[in-house]
Amino acid sequence: MDVIEIIKDAFVFPSKDMKTLLIYVLLSLVAAGFSFFGTVVYVLGFVNPECFMWGGMAVIISLLIGWVMYGYLISVIKSGIERSDEVPGFEWWENFITGFNNFIVTIVYFVIPAFITLIVGYITNVYGNAMIVAQEIYLQATYSYMGSSSAIAFDAIYQALVNLLFSLTITITVAVVVFVIFSFLQTMAEARLANTGSLSEALNVFEAAKDIRRIGIGKVIILVLLVIIIVAVIEMIFSALFSIIPILSILSIIIAPYLAFFAQRAVGLLYSDIA
Repeated sequence: MDVIEIIKDAFVFPSKDMKTLLIYVLLSLVAAGFSFFGTVVYVLGFVNPECFMWGGMAVIISLLIGWVMYGYLISVIKSGIERSDEVPGFEWWENFITGFNNFIVTIVYFVIPAFITLIVGYITNVYGNAMIVAQEIYLQATYSYMGSSSAIAFDAIYQALVNLLFSLTITITVAVVVFVIFSFLQTMAEARLANTGSLSEALNVFEAAKDIRRIGIGKVIILVLLVIIIVAVIEMIFSALFSIIPILSILSIIIAPYLAFFAQRAVGLLYSDIA
């Protein structure tokens, strides 16, 4: 399928079974409710220690529901891979297990670029330069308080800031590039999880990279960018509408899941080229 066909199919897909979409909406509301309640109660634990337990339990329940939702989104990808016109139903236990696996995938594909960024920060001495800047500022404050000459201190602060800015620029640039690359790889990893049901296959970074090449790097980038742009434009339109008619903001509880289904379906159809 070409990119335009994928976008058209994916955008219409969630509307084919509004009942399933509403179940997903309900789950998201329940999860958000438990999360909010759990957080509030957990904070109250500093007054009443028993609240730590109840708050923690509520947050855990929210997390478990979130795994079911996370797993269901993988089944939406699978429907795209199979090019099925039917919106998949909830299979609660299977969705839960898949959601847990997808949670692990997300962590791994976040930890790797984060670790690379930390290494680059260490090599460029971001942490050491930051400490030097702090020390020089402290010394400058001390000189000023004692009435001493501060010209040399200002020069030292300037040089320290230049060094820090240089190391930060390199580190941030590498971080942006690496995180963008791994966001694409994670997309392929989720598709691999949907296609194979195997966590180990999803965590195979090298095969995920090969999948991008098999599909076509240009096609993957174009589709992902189109999906991001469409989602952003729709959210901007509705945000403007909600600011004019606040009561309509309740529609956001449906719009967000609809767009999530749209994005996942598009990923599945994209991956169907090589599945």
